[in-house]
Amino acid sequence: MKARYHDIRNSPGSSFRVSLFEDKEFPAAWHFHKEYELTYIIKSTGIRYVGNNMDTFENDDLVMVGANLPHCWKTIGEQTEDVECIIIQWNEDLLHNWLDKKEVQHIHELLKRSQRGVKFNKSFAKEIKQNLVKLVEAQSFERLILFLQILQKLALTNEFELLAGSSFSESLSSKESERINSIYNYLKEYHLDKITLSNIANEVSMSNDTFCRFFKKTFNTSFFSFLNEYKVSIASKMLIDTDLSVSEIGYKTGYNNLTFFHRQFQKHMGMSPSKFRKAYQRIPIVST
Repeated sequence: MKARYHDIRNSPGSSFRVSLFEDKEFPAAWHFHKEYELTYIIKSTGIRYVGNNMDTFENDDLVMVGANLPHCWKTIGEQTEDVECIIIQWNEDLLHNWLDKKEVQHIHELLKRSQRGVKFNKSFAKEIKQNLVKLVEAQSFERLILFLQILQKLALTNEFELLAGSSFSESLSSKESERINSIYNYLKEYHLDKITLSNIANEVSMSNDTFCRFFKKTFNTSFFSFLNEYKVSIASKMLIDTDLSVSEIGYKTGYNNLTFFHRQFQKHMGMSPSKFRKAYQRIPIVST
């Protein structure tokens, strides 16, 4: 599989596309398209990839990606509920004649920021959730006005963070994109096993040295640092959503050495697994 170009069709009677997506999981591989995209997660958890950024996502995750910025959302583990999200996609031509006007300069700046991917804070996402829900049902002129109001809110808030690193290159070849997709799929399938450098290099038909250079250039980190961040992301989700012990979670995310698990969790999350659970857990621990 490779990062495929997706051709987006507008919603009937509209100059942009709005959809309520519901399925068992996100079907799209790492892909890109010329349209800008705003994705609001109503119900789902997993790992999100935007450019060279990897992070977990959950309910009320709101992310905007710019034109031709590769991205995908992946569910992890066994899902007890279907994915549900709102996706808005539009071509820059929709706003082309307005972007040089002073009144929409802030929206122009938002579009520029989105070339690295923009994640909006959960509190802000909850504030505009109702507008996003209304947009799905709105028709014609009302839909356009509501969309512009949403863009204005996105442009004016300072409750956001940029995702992809400034060094990320949009101009990846189809072969490079195919390799990145293979890496993502391999991690999802085999992250519980002991992955060697030769394993992953062979998967993408590269020598060990060439693979290391390619990965470092693309993601600005080493493969094994990325792998540990991936495992820690899964562990953090389990700490929030389950009542499994920290040790059980360490083993279930592929760490046979619990000291190393604690060290990696501290490195990537800035706190110990126990402190993280205490701060964020939704499932209460029942004493016996």
